[in-house]
Amino acid sequence: MKYFIPKDSAAVSIGAEQVADALTVAAPDAEIVRTGSRGLYWLEPLVEIEHDGRRIGFGPIETDEVSGLVETILGGKPESHPKYVGRIEQLLRDQGQQRLTFARCGVIEPIDFDAFMAHGGTAGLRTALDQSGQTTIDAVKESGLRGRGGAGFPAGIKWQTVHDTPGAEKFVVCNADEGDSGTFADRMLMEGDPFTLLEGMAIAGVATGATRGYIYLRSEYPDAFQTLNEAINIARRHNLLGSNILGSGKSFDVEIRLGAGAYICGEETSMLESLEGKRGLVRFKPPLPAIQGFQSKPTVINNVITLSSVPTILAHSAATYHSLGINKSRGTLTLQLSGNVARPGLYEIPFGATLEHVINELGGGSASGRPVRTAQVGGPLGAYVPASHFDTPIGYEELGERNAMVGHGGVVVFDDTVNMAEQARFAMEFCDLESCGKCTPCRVGSVRAQEVIDQIVAGHDIEANADLLRELMELMAQGSLCAHGGMAPAPVLSALNHFSEDFGVREPAEIN
Repeated sequence: MKYFIPKDSAAVSIGAEQVADALTVAAPDAEIVRTGSRGLYWLEPLVEIEHDGRRIGFGPIETDEVSGLVETILGGKPESHPKYVGRIEQLLRDQGQQRLTFARCGVIEPIDFDAFMAHGGTAGLRTALDQSGQTTIDAVKESGLRGRGGAGFPAGIKWQTVHDTPGAEKFVVCNADEGDSGTFADRMLMEGDPFTLLEGMAIAGVATGATRGYIYLRSEYPDAFQTLNEAINIARRHNLLGSNILGSGKSFDVEIRLGAGAYICGEETSMLESLEGKRGLVRFKPPLPAIQGFQSKPTVINNVITLSSVPTILAHSAATYHSLGINKSRGTLTLQLSGNVARPGLYEIPFGATLEHVINELGGGSASGRPVRTAQVGGPLGAYVPASHFDTPIGYEELGERNAMVGHGGVVVFDDTVNMAEQARFAMEFCDLESCGKCTPCRVGSVRAQEVIDQIVAGHDIEANADLLRELMELMAQGSLCAHGGMAPAPVLSALNHFSEDFGVREPAEIN
């Protein structure tokens, strides 16, 4: 009998390690495989078994339930167990999930290179090695892949710029500084299927002429750091990295650099400054990092999910990837659902599903059982989308029309007990705390905004101060040097405009 239990840090935090230990005692002859997480966090700790050639899940399993679970399984009637979930693959299909980027996550042991290969690993890189860099870049363009880190910039165009820029030395930098609240897809991928990220980075290197890559990893991810280090060493031994990639004679290698806890270093130019050993301050643009990036050399900068999406595009064709999604938002989006929601987790679905479907059907509504009032989409700088706008399809332009954004795919749910004036103030506290301080609109504006919100909540000249707050938000949006200050007004304005009653403000005449 073979049992599968995740060693993903989120699953471990709620008892997966203790369940694995108990299973070792209860089933000493069984083979126990420690995988990444399936992302079904409401079922963690999740235990899967191989039964009649299929993977069957049970969860959430408490430590004291392990012996009874083993007895039920050995008795030949797994479906009779009260925590029986059934086939996880079927559950994912029933949810409308299409696991492309996360196809192996939760299925295999993260650093088992043979299992990685058996499940399609290196197919995308082999395709890239058999064709010109331009052909690979054209495929990335045709797929419609856009940056999954927040900006949504077409990945192929960024790669094309690096490819076309002359330079004896070029770099690929993976931005793994996943600091947005409610996001965990990068961590899940790095802990659960690190070879996919390394393969994606190698493809970017081969396509653009870069021979060195860096993963800028947030220091708060020690498990990802350990897994990636092990994976890099194994990848070198199997020539996925190194001086002779898969026997092609081409070179590409990867190193990890740890951040120091600064949210602003998720912004690409601040990250480059930190990577170079300097204080993480935003750079002026131009020049673009694709032309003068790390050490002033041409540099591809993408986040974990963007780079990890490339192998499946090359392995299964750009057309297949492009066939998913809507309008200018193609492929799958790794939505991370958290907050006050009954079924939190990662959902990899094609662009185009509505927030209503994601929150209330997939997520099961609020965990409290109360009506969902709003969801913050896209991280701490994302707008609060009211329930009346949950019919909006999830796409870059579609959410943009509602003054919201996809961001890194985080969706944090709130029920009707939330105070939106407090949430607006928190957004400015966060902006103030994490500002690099280089530009005045962000550094000073975030402090002044907190003072103005306090005046509104205290009932002092409410309408005049509300107008002042809107003017201040406009100044920050238009005058800040980078997206940190430029996007921080979104949660404030969305709270003020859609939930004006929490501020004691008259509702604006017209709201998008």
